[in-house]
Amino acid sequence: MGIKGRLNVMMFLEYAAKGLWFPLASLFLTEPAAEGGLGFTPNMKGLIIGIPLAIGAFCGPWLSRMCDNRFATQKFLGTLLLLVGVIKIMTARQTSFEAWFFLSIGFSILYVPTIALTNSLSMTHLQDPKNEFSRVRVWGTIGWIAVAWIFPMVWLQKGLQFQSLPPFFKGEELPDATARMIDSMTIAGVVCIFYAIYCWIALPNTPPKGESKRFDLGEALDMFKHRSFTILMVAALILSVVHTMYFMQMGSFLKTAGLQKQNVMPAMSLGQFSEIIALAFLGALLLRLGFRWTMALGAGSFALRYFIFSLDLPVEAHVAAQFLHGICFGCFYASAFIYVDRLAPEGVKHSAQAIFGAVMYGLGPIGASWLNGYLAQKAMGGTADLDAAGYGFYWQWTAAAALVATIILAVAFRDETEQEPATQPAS
Repeated sequence: MGIKGRLNVMMFLEYAAKGLWFPLASLFLTEPAAEGGLGFTPNMKGLIIGIPLAIGAFCGPWLSRMCDNRFATQKFLGTLLLLVGVIKIMTARQTSFEAWFFLSIGFSILYVPTIALTNSLSMTHLQDPKNEFSRVRVWGTIGWIAVAWIFPMVWLQKGLQFQSLPPFFKGEELPDATARMIDSMTIAGVVCIFYAIYCWIALPNTPPKGESKRFDLGEALDMFKHRSFTILMVAALILSVVHTMYFMQMGSFLKTAGLQKQNVMPAMSLGQFSEIIALAFLGALLLRLGFRWTMALGAGSFALRYFIFSLDLPVEAHVAAQFLHGICFGCFYASAFIYVDRLAPEGVKHSAQAIFGAVMYGLGPIGASWLNGYLAQKAMGGTADLDAAGYGFYWQWTAAAALVATIILAVAFRDETEQEPATQPAS
């Protein structure tokens, strides 16, 4: 297999390992223990998902830099993934909040750097990374979709029958489907261990680059002298909070709306399909609308998606709203990444992206952990769990927050780059 093929497999495994369990976490973490779940409160669920993500975001760049300076990338990547696999298997066997919380922190510290390492390894070995990287990265999205379809078919259902709509095979939900969802952690752990071995024996050798430029907090903070950067970081923080809350509640929400448990993963994977399409057209959209209105379109799509979730609609409408994920991700996340890269001077790009990453993947999940618990408690109103009316209240507030971010971008953001937007989106 050629280098591109090996990189494609690497990306497939990278995102399949997370896609196996992450969409289901909001379900099995809070489902009653009598039904096979862990019985945690919505606040506990928010802490388990949000705080580890934030810690991983803050620690990840340091581990990535250590790899760049001292170790061959493929060997360091394999070692991290081996440890991640062991942690996933251990976590699947725990029932206490404390064990899940601290093991999830360990997972995030070790897993988050693998995303940057797979990106840098790909960029190193592609002849034309600007044009070829997106074709490699798309295999990560394919991996996420694949496990979202295959795992429920194989592990949560019986008596599969063909149907004309995705995921094309549907069966009867097994009576212990909730307990079997937790098995996704064990399977993800096994995938990570296999992936680690693959890194060691199949990926091209990528030796350390030597001492790299250190993160300079002063020059990073200088980016806030640009008004557009400050405005963008405010909007990014708001959207990161509500985006993290989506993963904290979506599985439980779809079940409450009437979707069978085995269909939650395929339903949520529709967003990854639209992500592929959105990224394919992002360059043309940036040229036509510019950064301001493209990012406002992405932020507005967040608001529209959550507004749809807040309405008392058939479950099919809530499933269809998953397609808005592609516009949310492509038009805001990817466009913001490109803008920060274009605005920052040479030598400051890494520091600027570090600030952006800290806001999006560090401060955002911390805020989401608190706000999720607060809104969930308000929405429950003394009941044991969130019902349809409670979710209506919950999503109204997240929609309002996303709308505020949209208005901020539309009214206050002005493009301070002199060149035309890139025609090839970065991933």
